[in-house]
Amino acid sequence: MLEHMVLAVRFHELGGPEVLRFDDIPLPEPGPAELRLRVAAIGLNRAEVNFRRGTYIDKPRSLPCGLGYEAAGVVTAVGPDVTGFAVGDPVSVVPAFSQNDYGTYGTEVVVPVAAVVRRPAEVDPVISAAAWMQYLTPYGALVDIGGMRAGDHVVVTAATSSVGLAAIQLARLVGALPIAVIRSSDKADAAKAAGAVRVVVNSPDLVPEVLEETDGRGADFVFDAVAGPGVRDLARATATGGQLIVHGTLSGEPTPFPGTEGMRALVMRSYTLFEITRVPERLRRAERFIGAGLASGALRPVVDRTFDLADIVAAHEYLESGAQVGKVVVTVGEAS
Repeated sequence: MLEHMVLAVRFHELGGPEVLRFDDIPLPEPGPAELRLRVAAIGLNRAEVNFRRGTYIDKPRSLPCGLGYEAAGVVTAVGPDVTGFAVGDPVSVVPAFSQNDYGTYGTEVVVPVAAVVRRPAEVDPVISAAAWMQYLTPYGALVDIGGMRAGDHVVVTAATSSVGLAAIQLARLVGALPIAVIRSSDKADAAKAAGAVRVVVNSPDLVPEVLEETDGRGADFVFDAVAGPGVRDLARATATGGQLIVHGTLSGEPTPFPGTEGMRALVMRSYTLFEITRVPERLRRAERFIGAGLASGALRPVVDRTFDLADIVAAHEYLESGAQVGKVVVTVGEAS
């Protein structure tokens, strides 16, 4: 197949942001079940940080390696037998593949059509690149799998991360009552603005505050990005028969199963959004739900800061700092 050269961000060794390099690489024409798109914006995620460091659940198989799960852009070529998409279509890429096989950090990329969703014309590339990982993650855990309903109380940890803010907005969209858990009070306003009915600064008061907010019952759902020994307190704040869903491991510490310690009976499970994105019918339901929320304005991605692709190292440094509230997005040329 004919190839043309594109600029890609790759790493030739594991490590910190400084290992990211710009490489001119040949990009083949899309094969069966693939699309090629010109990238306008890239949403950054912790998964890419961990992949670069070799600490992600999916580790690099060989080096150099590209990376990136999310992007928004325009289709520039359609692979054989692909239907439903045409050159010029505005689209977004969602996490539904291994970064060993595909990546979105570049000026033009080839991606599997199964990982592509339509981008509503009224949603600009930066917002679209910021949206899918952050909304798909809580949608899958709380709505699709968990069955969250109006009136349910939902504890959200790491609540001012992009996924945390999305979880709060999703809860309010279905009529549930989100309780935000954050590390420091300086981010409390952001959690309240997203729709949290109560903000708890992570402290020994977490359990009594949640119980007070829920009239002593505890939360119907806990959506936890931290894991580690803190799940013991989260379990104490969960209602009998409630669900404690662990979707991240920010603590980096072993996570006990708290049901053996005389606490309330509850369901505790791990979760990754691949449970949704790699099942076509579930992804299409999510696409309709989230797409409608974005188009109506009920879902409003919080973009903390944008960087140019030339500043990808600085963007990763900022992402790792933890200073952001919401999403970090990289723009590629003129967003369109």
